[in-house]
Amino acid sequence: MSVPDFQLKHFLDEQVDIYNSPTFIPNDPISIPHRYSDKHDIEIMGFFAATLAWGQRKTILQKCSELAERMNNSPYSFIMKNDPGELKPLVGFKHRTFNDTDLLYFVDFLHRHYQLYDSLEDAFLTDGLFISIENSLTQFEKKFFDHPDAPKRTRKHIATPARNSTCKRLNMFLRWMVRNDDKGVDFGLWKRIPQHALICPIDVHVDRTARQLGLITRKQTDWKTAVELTENLRSLDPNDPVKYDFTLFGLSVDQKNGYKASPQFG
Repeated sequence: MSVPDFQLKHFLDEQVDIYNSPTFIPNDPISIPHRYSDKHDIEIMGFFAATLAWGQRKTILQKCSELAERMNNSPYSFIMKNDPGELKPLVGFKHRTFNDTDLLYFVDFLHRHYQLYDSLEDAFLTDGLFISIENSLTQFEKKFFDHPDAPKRTRKHIATPARNSTCKRLNMFLRWMVRNDDKGVDFGLWKRIPQHALICPIDVHVDRTARQLGLITRKQTDWKTAVELTENLRSLDPNDPVKYDFTLFGLSVDQKNGYKASPQFG
C-alpha cells in the first residue's frame, strides 16, 4: 500500500462511521430485503436484489419492487407454492439482460433448495461446512446449475471464481447476510460463514477509490484483484475487512459529501 497502515486505517475508519449507517439504506439495493422480517423473504429478496444490482440504482429499486409485487410481496410463500399457474405473474419480467427465462429458473432453484434446507446459506457450504469464500462461490455456481434443464443463457447471471470473475454481486449478497454489527445495515443472519473470511465486493466505484488509496496494484480487475483488495483491508481490520466496502463505494458515489482523494493517499 502507498501509505502507512495506521494513516489509512484512521482515514477509512472515520469514513466507515459516516457511510455504515441506516441513512445508507433507502437508496441502496439492500433496502429491498429490509422491507421484510421473515428470514426466508430476506434471503430471497436479498439474492434477487444483489443479482439485479447493475445499472442506475433508481432503476434497480424499481425493478426489485416490481418483482416483489409480482410475487405478492411474499416471495417465500409464492416460490414454495410453485404451481405453474402461480408462476404466470413472473412472465414478462425483464431487467437489462435478465429476463423471465432466467427468473423462472431462479425460482425453480430456490423452490428445490428450500424443500431440502431451511436457509439459503446451505447452498454456499460443503456438506454443511464452510471452507473458504472462493470454495463457497464455486460450489454455489455448480449447485445452482445442477439441473438438466438449466438454461445456458442464465449462467451469465451467476458468477464464479472459476471464471476469474470478481463475483461482485454474490460477494455483496454474502456481506448482507453474514456481516453483523450494531449499525443496522447488514443483516448478520448467517452464522456458519465467518465474517472475517468475506471478500470485498468490487465494482467500478470501489475499484476507483481503492486504486487511489493504493489498496489495489493489479492492472486488471478480476477475482485475484478482489482477493488482493480484501487482503489489504484485512490488514486494517482482520475481523471485519469488508466493512470498508461502505467507504470505498460511498467516497466514489456520494457527491454530497464533496469527496476528493486526499493528496496523501495519492
